[in-house]
Amino acid sequence: MSTFEQRIEALIIPVTDVDASRDFYVGLGWRLDVTPPGVVQLTPPGSATSVQFGAGITPAAPGSSTAYLVVEDIVTAREALVAAGAAVTDYFHRGPDGFVPGLDPDRASYATRATFPDPDNNTWILQEITTRLPGR
Repeated sequence: MSTFEQRIEALIIPVTDVDASRDFYVGLGWRLDVTPPGVVQLTPPGSATSVQFGAGITPAAPGSSTAYLVVEDIVTAREALVAAGAAVTDYFHRGPDGFVPGLDPDRASYATRATFPDPDNNTWILQEITTRLPGR
């Protein structure tokens, strides 16, 4: 099979209250995109991928989605998200025996994380990436 360019355009997240979800993501500073009726699409600042939701566009249960939200400075991002009303957890990072509390001591790329839910408990994993691994 030959290779060809492929991109993820949008992720569908399951929600119960479309208006509350729209307001939550707009409150985080995500751009409300123009869409066909019945579909809400929002794009985080700097992202090439959007999220979509709407009544009946996925059979998935609300709260069943988990996705990464990548940032260059997790401290600044966490502070902004908390100020916008998101319930962001404390930082954690991978230690030799699993995840441990706090920022990665070296602030290594891909190491530090935090999580927050949307109004339906779909989970966002906030991850600090300052330098991409080769091949990305």
